[in-house]
Amino acid sequence: MQLIRHLPCPLNDTRKSALTIGNFDGLHRGHLALVKRAVAKAPELAPALMCFEPLPLNFFRPDRPVPRLMKLRDRFELCRDRGIVRLFQLRFDQAFAAQSPEEFVERIVIGGARAGHVIVGEDFRFGRRAAGDVDDLRRFGRENGFSVEIVTAVLTGNDGGDKISSTALRQALAEGELDRARHLLGRPYRISGRVLRGEQLGRKLGFPTINLRVPEPPAPSGVFAVQVHGLDSSTRLGVANLGKRPTVAGRDWLLEVHLIDFDGDLYGRHVAVDFIAKRRDEAHFNHLDEMIDEMQHDLRWAREQLHPQAT
Repeated sequence: MQLIRHLPCPLNDTRKSALTIGNFDGLHRGHLALVKRAVAKAPELAPALMCFEPLPLNFFRPDRPVPRLMKLRDRFELCRDRGIVRLFQLRFDQAFAAQSPEEFVERIVIGGARAGHVIVGEDFRFGRRAAGDVDDLRRFGRENGFSVEIVTAVLTGNDGGDKISSTALRQALAEGELDRARHLLGRPYRISGRVLRGEQLGRKLGFPTINLRVPEPPAPSGVFAVQVHGLDSSTRLGVANLGKRPTVAGRDWLLEVHLIDFDGDLYGRHVAVDFIAKRRDEAHFNHLDEMIDEMQHDLRWAREQLHPQAT
């Protein structure tokens, strides 16, 4: 799959794009409905996805950033596995935001992505101050020779329910409702990354951990039962803390995972962590002995949560 971060950029084949456009943070079931329609246009058109970094809302509100749901690598791998062959992840800056709807279509959709077919959700907006809507997009398509497909929102139930959205997913994760998050995603919520070399405080306390950076600010936080993939052919079980580690004066967001019944040097390995259940919020302890005692409770709870899935 070709990753394109700047336009103009040579495309890896001569086909026009079946292009779906959006923020795609999390790639939940609503997003995947758009991806499916783009992939259905292959092989005549090249299935393509276009998203933006930073999120437009975070660009306009840097003091109140929206919690992030996934990293670029996770988006890249999921798009590739679903059949996308072109991933446009474009920088959203002042110049990009200042484009009129007409300029966005001419420069980005046609000139950059070479769209032959465009797939968007029914609430899609584009151009300066979100002035363009789906009716404008259809008109631009007729005038410029690309077709437009509007996909209705995916709902939480077969017979109705709420709209599946990144907002709903962020709320579910923030509230520790991981079963609800799994339903919105169609899979467990996952954070992946390369194992960092830390201060080895966990090992000194009897709880060695693997440490991963997370998308910031993250949507979930607290103590979780997790499944870890990528260490070997099996799924490993663990208990994880996602937070800033207030007891040891931590400042940066970090995902620390203690692997159950496993010990080894994993620095530099790329692993994926699936969140299965939440036990509690991150807490500040006055003494390390109090923290160690609570971590023992966390470990026993995680074993109880994960044992049925390991058998």
